[in-house]
Amino acid sequence: MTISVYDMDRTITRGGSWVPWLVFWVRREAPWRLLLLPLLGLAMLGYGLKLLDRGQLKALGHRLLMGRRVARARVAAAAEAYAEQVVSSGVFAGARAAIAEDRERQAILVLATASNAYYVDAIARRLGFDVVLATPSTWLDDDLLWQLGGDNCYGMAKDARVAAWLEQAGAGAFAFTSDHESDLPLFERALASGGTVRVANPSPRLRSIAGQRGWPVIDWGVSHRSLWERA
Repeated sequence: MTISVYDMDRTITRGGSWVPWLVFWVRREAPWRLLLLPLLGLAMLGYGLKLLDRGQLKALGHRLLMGRRVARARVAAAAEAYAEQVVSSGVFAGARAAIAEDRERQAILVLATASNAYYVDAIARRLGFDVVLATPSTWLDDDLLWQLGGDNCYGMAKDARVAAWLEQAGAGAFAFTSDHESDLPLFERALASGGTVRVANPSPRLRSIAGQRGWPVIDWGVSHRSLWERA
């Protein structure tokens, strides 16, 4: 069994996906919520000051710009439109080629990302991924609630999600591709499994680490960095 695990934001896509998703949602579904953007700015300041963690920031951003409760059909329609936009113009050509090469050799393609599952699923499907490990949401009946449905799939939490999936799948060695040092646990897990790693469009710190450790670095393009979406 050949397994290839990819991060998404700034690895496959040119930039982060969370803030663009919120902006897309507001423009499409609730323009009046643009009035609440200053409150999101305050929440982001709280995150910068370490008063909020990443998961709390995501939940609060959702609460402010999407509301407490949204029907599944409405979320799904917006997610499909957003995914179409991301995949049509926001994916590195080199990432597409790498994914196509993995698919050609019949690898199981796994997308492991801190982005929200309710819109990542549509992006992953368009790119041909078999498995999505993303930040879960809370659903009640057929409505999306603002609270996260589990740990934000970032750093050690992402590593734990991938490890659990590998164990469930009875898998061994795997390849891993990412742009950010928050994924160091997964880089190390991939190498310990007997697999391979690839550093794509890396942050300055990860580029330095990769140079020190002799990890292969590939630049598919210049990613759009953000103060608030560091991974």
